[in-house]
Amino acid sequence: MWLVHSSIGRKVAMSLSGLFLIVFLCVHLTANMFMYVSPAAFGKACEFMGSPLVMTMVPVLAFGLVFHIVYAFVLNARNLKARGHEKYAGGNATPVSFAAKNMLALGIIVLGGLAFHLTQFWAQMQLQAFIGNEEYPLLIENGLPLYDAAGELIAPFVLAKIYFSNWVFDCIYIVWIVALWFHLSHGFWSSFQSIGVNNRVWFKRWNVIGQIFATIVCLGFISFPIAFLLGIL
Repeated sequence: MWLVHSSIGRKVAMSLSGLFLIVFLCVHLTANMFMYVSPAAFGKACEFMGSPLVMTMVPVLAFGLVFHIVYAFVLNARNLKARGHEKYAGGNATPVSFAAKNMLALGIIVLGGLAFHLTQFWAQMQLQAFIGNEEYPLLIENGLPLYDAAGELIAPFVLAKIYFSNWVFDCIYIVWIVALWFHLSHGFWSSFQSIGVNNRVWFKRWNVIGQIFATIVCLGFISFPIAFLLGIL
């Protein structure tokens, strides 16, 4: 199959799976931004993310993530085999960025951060729904509120406040997002290059757009721990 046996096909598959994950990342950030509106608004956003419509996409998202990870290792192994003992040439006419040279390492850090993140939030929310338990066991065990006086769900906000008010958690989270910035800044524009949406003019444009996009997304995610630590949220 072209997507598997062709080097170009593998890069296209890697790029398409990466762009798919970027779309989910934007949806996730949009939902999180409702924390700045109110605890109840964030609760409604989380209820939407936990709706049957969205939950049916979880297996698709999981497949896309696994596919992207497996292809990352496949491409890296083939690149190392092709280069042999040679590294990136220092005298290249086209400079190779830090992110480009370390995409696999950055991806592993991002994956580790994601696993850590899932053990905190996802394990308290969607995972409980999947296995038929009551959600937010941490809040229930500690007698913390799930709903406000008006009966609106605020449990996701309370959970976020617990985690993001811990500076150790925040440091790990911020390191994760910084690694994500490097991964995104290169992966965004290189994805468009791999699928052919590129030329001499757009090569630099996609690079700049990728840097801007990665910065906006990552600053958005980093704003949450900072806001909780400073008492803004």
